[in-house]
Amino acid sequence: MHLKKIKRGGLRDKKIFKQNSYSEPLITIITVVLNNDKYLQECLDSLYIQKYRNYEHIIIDGGSTDNTLKILEKNNDKIDLWVSEKDEGIYDAFNKGMSFARGQYIGFLNSDDIYYSDKTLNYVIEAFNQNQQADFIFGPVKKHWALLYGYKPWKIYFTWGFYSSHSTGFFIKTDAAKNVGEYNLKYKYSSDYDYFFRMIVKKKMIGIGVQKNKIFGIFRRGGFSSRVKFLDHFKEEIAIRNDNGQNKIIILFIIVYKCIRHINKIIKDLK
Repeated sequence: MHLKKIKRGGLRDKKIFKQNSYSEPLITIITVVLNNDKYLQECLDSLYIQKYRNYEHIIIDGGSTDNTLKILEKNNDKIDLWVSEKDEGIYDAFNKGMSFARGQYIGFLNSDDIYYSDKTLNYVIEAFNQNQQADFIFGPVKKHWALLYGYKPWKIYFTWGFYSSHSTGFFIKTDAAKNVGEYNLKYKYSSDYDYFFRMIVKKKMIGIGVQKNKIFGIFRRGGFSSRVKFLDHFKEEIAIRNDNGQNKIIILFIIVYKCIRHINKIIKDLK
């Protein structure tokens, strides 16, 4: 029998645990990484400069073979917990990260991405304080050439263009995340869409979009989502809508519309 090789480190291994407080709620930041020594330190530094200091950082590494582990060991005293072992992909890593969360809020900072300024976590706390009924928030994110901002939940029934970003733009109350449940590993490329569908449509949770001048982060080209083929996303989108019981007439309309609009992408992926 082959035993799993698990490496780990961080402040928790030294019995140091961050605490929630009424005046300064603890934010759990989850970073998932696999062989990304090129950008990981820049990602970490964008967190370490935050003016809001009551956060814990959980890093889930999928068994990197480059210099990622050296970077984790170098930053060991700044990371609350890091774990390195083979996993079933990015969404499995998200689930592992959330299982370790002790904060009042959870956010995701993928290893390709960075926070835009030293005020991102302040914006998060401010948004939740001003909207105490909110279960989650979406903050503005710079992606490629555009600034994505706002939250339009009605769009989820027709398109995934209803929010800014799953990674640096998305924060959710931990209690709400437990209510939504884990990312479904059935979906290899689009499990975040399924997560949001359950969160918004099935659980009817309340979310807000933070104003556009309070930019949360920068989404870098070349990450996991950038490498997924259009057709793979499309197939999973239809499966997600069907599995969650969406009206089949609307699903048919989406299939026809996207086939017409993206015919060139579909042909390219089929070659």
